[in-house]
Amino acid sequence: MIKGPRSLPPVNAVLDAVRAALAEARAALLEGRGAATDPDTLARRALVLIDRREADPGRLRPVLNATGIVLHTGLGRAPWAEEAVERASAVARGFCNLEFELEEGERGRRTSGVVPLIRELTGAEAATVVNNNAAATELALRALAAGREVVVSRGELIEIGGGFRLPEVFEVSGARLREVGTTNKTRLDDYRRALGPNTAALLRVHPSNYRIVGFTEQAPLPDLARLAHDHGLWMIDDIGSGALAPGLPSGVDGEPTAAEGIAAGADVVLFSGDKLLGGPQCGVLAGAAPAIRRIEADPMMRALRVDKTTLAALEATLRLVRDGRGPDRLPVWRMIAAPLEELAARAEGLSLAFRDLGLNASVVAAESQIGGGSAPVRPIPTRAVRVDPPFPPPHETERAWARALRLGDPPVVARIQAGAVLFDPRTLAVTDEPPLIEAVRIIGKID
Repeated sequence: MIKGPRSLPPVNAVLDAVRAALAEARAALLEGRGAATDPDTLARRALVLIDRREADPGRLRPVLNATGIVLHTGLGRAPWAEEAVERASAVARGFCNLEFELEEGERGRRTSGVVPLIRELTGAEAATVVNNNAAATELALRALAAGREVVVSRGELIEIGGGFRLPEVFEVSGARLREVGTTNKTRLDDYRRALGPNTAALLRVHPSNYRIVGFTEQAPLPDLARLAHDHGLWMIDDIGSGALAPGLPSGVDGEPTAAEGIAAGADVVLFSGDKLLGGPQCGVLAGAAPAIRRIEADPMMRALRVDKTTLAALEATLRLVRDGRGPDRLPVWRMIAAPLEELAARAEGLSLAFRDLGLNASVVAAESQIGGGSAPVRPIPTRAVRVDPPFPPPHETERAWARALRLGDPPVVARIQAGAVLFDPRTLAVTDEPPLIEAVRIIGKID
């Protein structure tokens, strides 16, 4: 029998491995292939399966993002600041005062750490947090307009990632959609003519993942807010992408901000805690106290609330922004604002390292994207490393080599473009460069 010291695996793991080894042998015999069925061979195969199980890193793994897409939805969107990671880890390790006031020794509010920061940064009277911005939209519609009509421009009937469409969100919320205007032009009078005794709110939705340009017109938010309030209605402003105020972050133009929505008179502004804010995935609702109180009183609020780690990371992120440290500490903000000269120098260093490995690498002008449904028509100039054929054997094509990189350790996700593989340093931390070079060396079997 097999000998040698090793820690004992769990009993269920041993049983699963033995059953799998027996099933493999049985299948081979049924298919007419030879299979050893003696106890020693089956035991050795079971040990291999146990080792493979123990070495499995799990489904979610850190990856190196060389695509140049800053908020890459498939890759988890916003990487957190170190301060956010540390705070989330600290509260995850044990108990914390999530809903407990230490001074009074009584039950407290779970959002008490983030609400004052949101109010300070946006000018809102009140705020609350749910698990993402789609949930924020659904909850606002349900709490403020269930069973009644909400007026929306036809040019704002968006579809977000995963195929979820605004009319479907309305259907789930219980509010009734009232479309006005046309795809490219919706005037204030269109909203006014749609008002009736069953109208509950006006809704403006930022088309964050597309733009309608050319012969267009839309009603300004201050005018919409006045119209809503003159008729005793709610004004809901769904800005989606998560910019807090002008310049937060810098380098992003044309995106609506939460502070501007509040100043324009919106009763509630909805936005993401990740995306342009650069924190954890969540949805923030900020605005007038009566609207927020009504939203928080809705029974669905409990189902959509966030956990302690999200709140800890969000609080740390908001503190960095409040203290003026966002540009230096938030990875998303740094990536968006990275100077072209710095990216060119880093690309040249990577290109030289790749050439030393025998690759046909060069530095080229390219474009990065903010991604995540933010600023879709405003690419950012960048410098990338382009690797052209021939690729390291046995990877004969750019797709084969890119796939091998994705399956490496760590996985590297690059961009395939015009027969080449591109690596954009904008979305790579400086500390990512050594493991990237090593991954390229190992995958290409280059000594």
